[in-house]
Amino acid sequence: MPQAKIYYDSDADLSVLANKNIVFLGFGNQGSAQAQNLRDSGVPNEQILIANRVDSYADAAREKGFTVEHDFAKAAEVADVLFILIPDQVQPRVFNSQFSPKMKPNATIVVASGYNVFFGLLEFQKTQDVVMVAPRMIGSSVRSLYEKGRGFPCFVSVEQDGTGNGWENALALSRAIGATKQGAIASSVREETAMDLFAEQALWPNIITLFREAFSVLKDAGCSDEALCYEMWMSKEPAEIFERAADDGFVTQLKLHSTVSQYGQLSGALALDGKAIRQHFEKILHGQILNGKFCEAFSLIADDLEKDGSANPLNELYRRSEEMELVQAEKRVRARLAGLL
Repeated sequence: MPQAKIYYDSDADLSVLANKNIVFLGFGNQGSAQAQNLRDSGVPNEQILIANRVDSYADAAREKGFTVEHDFAKAAEVADVLFILIPDQVQPRVFNSQFSPKMKPNATIVVASGYNVFFGLLEFQKTQDVVMVAPRMIGSSVRSLYEKGRGFPCFVSVEQDGTGNGWENALALSRAIGATKQGAIASSVREETAMDLFAEQALWPNIITLFREAFSVLKDAGCSDEALCYEMWMSKEPAEIFERAADDGFVTQLKLHSTVSQYGQLSGALALDGKAIRQHFEKILHGQILNGKFCEAFSLIADDLEKDGSANPLNELYRRSEEMELVQAEKRVRARLAGLL
């Protein structure tokens, strides 16, 4: 399989953005970070517009010196570039009804998640550029790493090259938010969506289940709530292990552990037969994610996610999760240690 191309600052020309009006739809976690990075990269403040409803995010944008437009149709009309940085579930409703009909035929539309583009939920004109610039970091890190001059990992792709200048626009925007400092990896909305949803629907559910059942087994063996919570996650040892894995290598970091730990982890992992979990993973990837079944089901409840109380299906999932013994034990431990944590 060919290696993915990686783009750096030298591959991107910021002059491409000269005299372009750049609109950010949303000023939340990513919108705030990316807009500030763009401005600090030399894009004049008067070329940046924040499209946001009347709320605390709009207030925050003004406090940081940005111009805010509440009328989305007006923002759409002036946008040469539009960053769509509102939650996935509301993007189709907002973009398709308030932005798409008013946008310039040669505009560049930027998404930070491949979800809505891959599943065909956004309506574009054929002459427009549709690109993905997807930082693999939360917004606060996108900002702090930019300020430190370090950059951050990012995926970049051109999904529709309506103007013929899609790649130069995508790379210029990637560089302006700081993504090419460390290297922007050529990807696609299919790849990004597959990996993102797979982690959310296959990998992490299994990790949560492993922790839940391990907690139960050890609790039955006589271990205390306090010892279990700290041993398994509250000590932050798992976070340190993942950080070392990122810095030193997924397996190489094991050499920082005791010899007993190294032998136990490696011998145990190599002895496990992964065929069953692989089959389970493949079923989720191909029978739930890539075929659009999850997207179809999620679209049916998207509007309900803005409701309060039990009418919000996410709130109901949290309520059910609160019943896990692991969660109940953690509450007891945190209550006992209140003021010490």
